[in-house]
Amino acid sequence: MESKKLKGTTEALHLLTKSNNSRFEFIFTNLVSGNTRHFTSVMGVHKAYLSSRPYRELKLRGAVVRNKQLAILPLEVISEIIEGVWNLSSDQGNLGSFIITNLRLVWFAEMNENFNISLPYLQVASVKIRESRFGPALVVESKAGSGGYVLGFRIDPSSKLHSITKELVSMCEIFSANPEYGVEYSTTELAVLSESEPIKMEEVEEIETEDHAGVLSAYYSEGQDPESRSPVYNSELGLAIEPLRGGHTLNTLWQVVPNQNANVKI
Repeated sequence: MESKKLKGTTEALHLLTKSNNSRFEFIFTNLVSGNTRHFTSVMGVHKAYLSSRPYRELKLRGAVVRNKQLAILPLEVISEIIEGVWNLSSDQGNLGSFIITNLRLVWFAEMNENFNISLPYLQVASVKIRESRFGPALVVESKAGSGGYVLGFRIDPSSKLHSITKELVSMCEIFSANPEYGVEYSTTELAVLSESEPIKMEEVEEIETEDHAGVLSAYYSEGQDPESRSPVYNSELGLAIEPLRGGHTLNTLWQVVPNQNANVKI
């Protein structure tokens, strides 16, 4: 809650940001008194951003495995679990397991599940098989934005290595075609807003109905059948038409006079 010279006491959204070595401060207020949508909307988006980090950020030594079971994310489906996978990050290697899902690749050590890595397909730069001092190895490179890590894994036998490599390549292609960022949204709120602020059509209705009806009702006020009137020649049109009623001209029959309350300029 802050006091403003122009608005008095009002609720304001106060943002402190940092970019490189510079800091910025932003203050936003809502022109509608008592409306806090600017605050709740930003907090909702920020909360969704924080909760969806595992979908897009590489994570080392995180709490992704509990009792050798993957902590599954919303919308995540496990595709395959492969045991006996060696992580070649150290001289002797570490034995562990692969968990391949529709969103990411997870590896964790058998002896210490806190020694793990969670790599979303969004951050995968390449998946290849290369020669190493341990023999043929699966090499997964992450994008520069996630640190540019080069991860090597040994999988025996060779046929299993090639099949898992093909599966990872396929999963990355499927994800790229239809990525999942972990944020679900609903259009219900948008529908409510559209209903609460309907489009006003009073001006058009007044112009199209009231003026025409007034002219025609006056023209037929005597209740006479127009077909019973004998046509007469009108020199302005050069045609034979029904006789005009008293007090009316061709202009009053054809001209639509705008309603003064319609605020429409012609």
